[in-house]
Amino acid sequence: MDLFEKIVKNMGPLGMHAKEAHGYFTFPKLEGEIAPRMMFRGKERLTWSLNNYIGLANHPEVRKADADASAQYGLAYPMGARMMSGNSDLHEQLEKELSEFEHKEDTILLNFGYQGILSAIDALVDRRDIIVYDAESHACIIDGVRLHQGKRFVYAHNNMENLEKQLSRATKMATETGGAILVITEGVFGMSGNQGDLKGIVDLKKKYNFRLMVDDAHGFGTMGKTGAGTGEEQDVQEGIDIYFSTFAKSMASIGAFISSDKNVIDYLRYNMRSQIFAKSLPMPLVVGAIKRLELLKTRPELKANLWKIVNALQSGLREAGFNLGTTRSPVTPVILSGTVAEAANLTFDLRENYHIFCSIVMYPVVPKGVIMLRLIPTAVHTLKDVAETIQAFKEISTKLKAGEYYAEKLTAVNV
Repeated sequence: MDLFEKIVKNMGPLGMHAKEAHGYFTFPKLEGEIAPRMMFRGKERLTWSLNNYIGLANHPEVRKADADASAQYGLAYPMGARMMSGNSDLHEQLEKELSEFEHKEDTILLNFGYQGILSAIDALVDRRDIIVYDAESHACIIDGVRLHQGKRFVYAHNNMENLEKQLSRATKMATETGGAILVITEGVFGMSGNQGDLKGIVDLKKKYNFRLMVDDAHGFGTMGKTGAGTGEEQDVQEGIDIYFSTFAKSMASIGAFISSDKNVIDYLRYNMRSQIFAKSLPMPLVVGAIKRLELLKTRPELKANLWKIVNALQSGLREAGFNLGTTRSPVTPVILSGTVAEAANLTFDLRENYHIFCSIVMYPVVPKGVIMLRLIPTAVHTLKDVAETIQAFKEISTKLKAGEYYAEKLTAVNV
């Protein structure tokens, strides 16, 4: 079969809905200043789909730092990969400040989160090593694991008994191959919002010899007393051997980092292909990240306001009878029952008649029969926003249960 012919015949489980969904349910365009209320298709919507957790996207000091750095350096400087010609004092300053914030010896900056952690996994393990990872790990971890040429074991989500079983298998195999064991999990799982059982994993180090890598994209800046993340929240930061996070969430920017022991970071600097063969992070993003980290450290009221909104939203939804699953973070999944078509019709009603925009998650991301509306509260939302949303959710839930959203196929939307 011709490659293109094969693609046309099978667009994939999400792509099969592209004709009806593109531009509205998928690839929508939010316009205007990044804020709780933005424009969608010419109308203002109350928006709960942006990972601008502590409200730095349009913070005046951040905007000024970004603008000044762009004017001074442009987007080209420094040219080349870090190893060759793309290093700078400011890149190293940001790495030093992140290391201190995360209580680790050293840090390496990454151009992007997804390709960064994927490449780090590829660099850290060889064919003799064994990876053990949580079943609900993010796609970037799954893709990194797929690159691994050695053995990998998956353990049931946050199930320490099952993890110990996999560690026992991995230990036996590592003894035979002469390899090492890397356990990978997340600090906060981006769909469910629950925390990885980091404390439980670290406790298993007393019985098994392994290193722990944590993807804390949603925990950095939101969790822990200082915002250092889920390891700080669970008081096991020292037990995390390789700490990863992205700038795309609390920092409201582009880029990522890994913090660990100095010898591990030195190894990654010379072995991570995604960094060795890629242009250095542009200077405005580095300067902007330094300013963002400064605000994260010196303005605790930002995180405090985030949690005020989180607690009001989640407690209000629970009191109204909604199932929020196991979330223990700002990520707020509202779990309903219905078909893909009902999910689309419900979302259309929510956006067009209630003027609320949130992310819709449906099969195959979640099981058949499940509708998940994922809300991301931020420090710049208000209690009025919360009350408006809870009332709207009460009304759409009533309609869903009454069968008002039932249809045989997705709603057709003119885009």
